Amino acid sequence: MDSNPDMSLTGNGRPRPRVSGVITSFNEEHNIGDCIESLEWCDEIIVVDSFSTDRTPEIAQEYDKVRFFQRNYFGAGAQKNWAMRHVGCDWIFLLDSDERCTPDLQQEVETLLADGPEHDAFMMNRDVYLLGKRIRYSGWQHDRVARLFRKGAAYYENRRVHSVLHTTGETPILDHPIEHHMVDRSFDEYAFRLAKYGYWNAAQCWRDGDRTSAIEVLARPVWRFFRTYILQLGILDGSIGIVFCLLQSYSTYMKFAILWGWQTNDARGIPPGLPEFDEDENTWEGLHELEEQGEK
Repeated sequence: MDSNPDMSLTGNGRPRPRVSGVITSFNEEHNIGDCIESLEWCDEIIVVDSFSTDRTPEIAQEYDKVRFFQRNYFGAGAQKNWAMRHVGCDWIFLLDSDERCTPDLQQEVETLLADGPEHDAFMMNRDVYLLGKRIRYSGWQHDRVARLFRKGAAYYENRRVHSVLHTTGETPILDHPIEHHMVDRSFDEYAFRLAKYGYWNAAQCWRDGDRTSAIEVLARPVWRFFRTYILQLGILDGSIGIVFCLLQSYSTYMKFAILWGWQTNDARGIPPGLPEFDEDENTWEGLHELEEQGEK
């Protein structure tokens, strides 16, 4: 066992493939330590930070297993693809800095790897928390993400927001969830973050050639609130549910209002102020290779 550099040991002493933990961060000084500690079972931890202005970099670099990088942010997909190019192990477990791998999930993952996984990528549910309370409905009751995969078997698509992870083959769902502490302390910061997501969503729409109308600026947020609060049972989340669903509607409003404003100005000869996208082909090389494999 000791002579095989590609293997490590589970908590109960069984050999398993080595795992690289990957974390992306920005101004998460209240979360980054807990996130890193939840991945201490990994053989290395790579943190890619978007030039945080708080103590996130200092805290992250206090951990011996962490390899710390900083890189300009071009979207979650670009950041994670770039991080995956720097891993040194055969398997990757990926988290955002406001997420946690629970002990039960760790044990499940290590047992899975020790048994010899039949698939190259696996999904898991996320338990979402807002101000210390779990959001059980409001559109998040079926929130699933693929976060465990073999190196080279999964890459994110080139989108500024809501980038989908492309994988090879089936992606079974594990039994235990990730904890997602979406809003722990800074509720006001979360509101500003949603406005930023609205701006990035509008930029993605503009880049894709999508356009909108004043009617959509009104109707889309109303529908988003009705869907999450009524159809997806946000009403059962109590007072947090109504605030949370209204915030999601606000982000939708920002997306379509900004897009509408760009269209109006474009007709006046004023171009939109888009954020920068990652145009480096190296960031998307693995995705292109994965797509070519799927076409064969």
